[in-house]
Amino acid sequence: MTLPSKVQIIDVGPRDGLQNEKQPVPAAIKIELVHKLQEAGLQEIEVTSFVSPKWVPQMGDNAQVMAGIARKAGVRYSVLTPNMKGFEAALPTRPDEIVVFGSASEAFSQKNINCSIAESIERFAPVVEAALAQGMAVRGAMSCTVGCPYEGDIAPEKVAYLASLMKEIGVQRVDVADTIGVGTPRKVQAAIEATLGYYDIAHISGHFHDTYGQALANTLAAMEVGVSNFQSSVAGLGGCPYAKGATGNVATEDVVYMLHGMDIETGIDLDKLVDAGQFISEHLGRKNQSRVAVALLNKRAG
Repeated sequence: MTLPSKVQIIDVGPRDGLQNEKQPVPAAIKIELVHKLQEAGLQEIEVTSFVSPKWVPQMGDNAQVMAGIARKAGVRYSVLTPNMKGFEAALPTRPDEIVVFGSASEAFSQKNINCSIAESIERFAPVVEAALAQGMAVRGAMSCTVGCPYEGDIAPEKVAYLASLMKEIGVQRVDVADTIGVGTPRKVQAAIEATLGYYDIAHISGHFHDTYGQALANTLAAMEVGVSNFQSSVAGLGGCPYAKGATGNVATEDVVYMLHGMDIETGIDLDKLVDAGQFISEHLGRKNQSRVAVALLNKRAG
């Protein structure tokens, strides 16, 4: 078993982690969170989303947040653009990468964005084309690759179908996402193997939610098949809207602790990362969701 010697982490806390927060988080706090993450050594940060503020009010300050970041050389700043209108709004803010999304579940696609998988990809085709013409990188988030709140288990063939559509429109790399956190190691490996029919391993990342406590096991399983890029959220920010009270994204601190314990390089300073997670947890007035952060903070206090 050959594991990668280095892993690149994309922190999605500022976008995926905060987007469902009911209380408005000021732009200054979001900017400070990005600064603390890049200070901790994160080289890829998903900053915000250019969606209609009517649907996601929390991301209404997207342009302000992007303008307020003191950018660090070598850091890639990505934004979610769900349609051409979103892309046009994002363009003046100069993101390094745009993210489009599609679901491996037909039912999820209908309920989430009101159209079929094929239709959703058709909508994204001009966005991808425009981004590539501007010299921007394009990532495709593939949601519900192992399970769906409406359809249950998702067959690997459905993941392959979505990956083929993403490839066709020019998406450069894809996330194999276990959106509701029901995946287990073998299922996650099957989803990645299905994606390998269209993308090489260097262009596949893992995005595992921790709803059932499987995210670290799934991260290791993905590394066993060669994945070396993962998405996580500082302090475990972000719930799972389909499982009441459940945790959402796996905490970046927990992933980094595991990787460092396996002598896998991340370029991340765990202490500074814990500080970043504690900063946003205190602002939100809630307990830090990272087990590692809580253990290290207790150790500091002791």
